[in-house]
Amino acid sequence: MNITDKDIALIKSKGLTVDKIVSQIEIFKNGIPFVPLRSAATLNHGILKFTEHYQSELTKLYNSRISKLETIKFVPASGAATRMFKDLFKFLDTYDFKKESLNSYTNHEKANAIRLFLIGLEKFPFYDTVMSEIKNAYPKFESLSEGRQLYIFVETMLKEAGMNYGNFPKGLLPFHKYSDSVATSFEEHLYEAAGYNTNHKGESKLHFTISKDHLEGFKEEFDRIRKKVEEKTNTHFSITYSFQKSETDTIAVTENNELFRKEDGSLLFRPGGHGALIENLNDLDGDIIYIKNIDNVVVRKYQDEVTGYKKILAGKLLEIQDEVFRILNGLDQQNPTEAELKDIKKFLVQQLNVTLPLDFDKFSEKYKLQFLRTSLDRPIRVCGMVINEGEPGGGPFWIKQENGRLALQIIESPQINKDDSRQKNILASSTHFNPVDLVCGVRNYKGEKFNLLQFIDPDAGFITKKSMNGQVLKALELPGLWNGAMANWISVFVEVPITTFNPVKTVNDLLKSAHQVTLFS
Repeated sequence: MNITDKDIALIKSKGLTVDKIVSQIEIFKNGIPFVPLRSAATLNHGILKFTEHYQSELTKLYNSRISKLETIKFVPASGAATRMFKDLFKFLDTYDFKKESLNSYTNHEKANAIRLFLIGLEKFPFYDTVMSEIKNAYPKFESLSEGRQLYIFVETMLKEAGMNYGNFPKGLLPFHKYSDSVATSFEEHLYEAAGYNTNHKGESKLHFTISKDHLEGFKEEFDRIRKKVEEKTNTHFSITYSFQKSETDTIAVTENNELFRKEDGSLLFRPGGHGALIENLNDLDGDIIYIKNIDNVVVRKYQDEVTGYKKILAGKLLEIQDEVFRILNGLDQQNPTEAELKDIKKFLVQQLNVTLPLDFDKFSEKYKLQFLRTSLDRPIRVCGMVINEGEPGGGPFWIKQENGRLALQIIESPQINKDDSRQKNILASSTHFNPVDLVCGVRNYKGEKFNLLQFIDPDAGFITKKSMNGQVLKALELPGLWNGAMANWISVFVEVPITTFNPVKTVNDLLKSAHQVTLFS
């Protein structure tokens, strides 16, 4: 591989080893097998739907226990906003206001995103701030053509010489405009957490995984809003941060699986994707850990519904834990009777989505008990799933494992062989997708924290193609946080309403009702 002493020094500085790099290159050479889908998970076939009465019972269970629970909200927040503004960056690169009108440009470029951005311009939470900046720099702004005005607005908003929003982390961008303030998604996560993530001391703990470069920005934002949010919610917030660990970076290779080198000759490492965050999650401890992405928030008038469903999912987690812990404590005392064994098997299959070996009943008593313990003594996650209203994509599926048994998993689209007509048809038949709405139990029946790194499927990563300086490279994504990194958890999927899923993937998503205090008239 022509690894130099300089390469070895770089590898060691990241906390990696040469053997680790060699094994990653072997993965590139051999490829990662696609996941064999058996069927899509659907209602009553891997996905639960609760009646209103049952939802009420789960909420009561959660409310009765919250005062004794240690809960944490875990928010992956390292993503930059660059992709959110992709259409606007393209607009700056391709539109020449000196040569054509804005209307002509949007017509021949079929730039519907630009049209929508212009229509909703005054509804964006950053409009007043950007306009204030513009009026200082362009005294005659109002007399300019519509095209030039929009160009100046976008340039001022995104470029470093202006507001520099194009380089902001999503968590620190203006997301919502209220009558008296503008709120970032970071701030909205605090308000939301106060509704279900507050202990008996009135304290709410949140943990954000961020880029090191943005640490001071997040700290400053918290200092700016802390007093106001704590007074409004009657909650004390305890905020911690962590960074993606350098030892989870992966080596990049060329299309020929040779080491990819930067212009200065050094090796190129890339972040291992959100799957690397299982390390950060593993450093936390609590009775319940909520996981939700930084851009999935709503304006406060809709937060009660979001809070309500979080309590329902957490109540379901507690109900499952109660039974799992009861069974395991019982197994510590004595072997189950035939009737008890039958009930445990029924619980595993019907409630925990565990498929038994075909010859389970022929196992010796020793191996039956070993199988039961192994199946039950592991982390638990209850995951909200929303109805897929768009194109079929990654989500909940039943897959066939190497041991021949079926397992319920969250699968990403790149893990699926779309050249296989059967696999493609299963993908197309999926009815739900994963909104990243997880409630996790990471302690065992003895109150000890699990080592989450022991429950990863190391073969569940995937290879993607990227480019750098005009050169194509191959990158290795680690098993995703809610995919392969949690592959060996107990997984229970529950349908939640689409109203609880409101991500901001493009800037125009901020015009949707979930992000608007007052809607379009």
